Amino acid sequence: MKTFITGGTGFVGSYLSKELVKQGHEVTILTRRAGLAASAPQGISFLTGDPTQAGPWMEAVPEHDWIINLAGASIFSRWTKGHKKEIIDSRILTTRNLVTALARGDRRQFFCSTSAVGYYGPRGDEILTEESQQDSYFLAHLAEDWEAEALKAQELGIRVALTRFGIILGRGGGALGQMVPMFRRFMGGVLGKGNQWFSWLHQEDQVHAYTFLLEHPEIQGPVNFTAPLPVRNRELTRTLGRVLHRPTFLPVPAFMMRLILGEFAEALLTGQRVLPKKLLDAGFRFKFPTLEEALKDLLGEK
Repeated sequence: MKTFITGGTGFVGSYLSKELVKQGHEVTILTRRAGLAASAPQGISFLTGDPTQAGPWMEAVPEHDWIINLAGASIFSRWTKGHKKEIIDSRILTTRNLVTALARGDRRQFFCSTSAVGYYGPRGDEILTEESQQDSYFLAHLAEDWEAEALKAQELGIRVALTRFGIILGRGGGALGQMVPMFRRFMGGVLGKGNQWFSWLHQEDQVHAYTFLLEHPEIQGPVNFTAPLPVRNRELTRTLGRVLHRPTFLPVPAFMMRLILGEFAEALLTGQRVLPKKLLDAGFRFKFPTLEEALKDLLGEK
């Protein structure tokens, strides 16, 4: 199957692209960086273009069967006014341009557009599924607007899945890329009181979830990409410390996080308790349903 990916050179996209090629997919990655085509691995081609800007790259979109939208500036930094604009524009404009490109074709593709569990906002211990309502919060409003742009593709007769990511755990980057070095230096600890929920997913289960959606055309709309057993930050900290054989006695005070990270600190101090109801109801089986299994696999300790 011919697959078009935005954000395909990032942490999630790089792994997903390689795994899809192993399964026989032909993958085209849209990238701002010219010159990558010369070093493209077999099965992957690179197309140069800025997804936030209309351009010639849009002509290639209708030639593909499966469109996966992963583009978006990282939220893991202090949310200045300028960075907030970058976070918003990188998601909204890219998605809008993809839908415009899809409208130029006459094929009925499958459009997987990324969203996030931030859609639900900070909800304490409430169990959240795809049926739960959106909350009033920067990331929640962002996800709502992001999804609204993607859903415009339905008016073209295109099947749309809104993949609401939890924290993706994988090798070589992402959340573990930031946490593990701190723990190895004996600086790992709970964030604030440690009661906030952490909804996560192993990168291998993420790939399987994508292909599962491809094989189950009855699934559309929002789909939570999270493991079935979310944990509190306190449990995450203890489990990571245990797997790495490191103590976890240095808590990070909430006031310090707010001082350093500003508004972004609230995203780390609250969290969501999200369950993948649609995947489970459809019979999806997780290879790594528990955090300890996932961390032992990713950190090389069986």
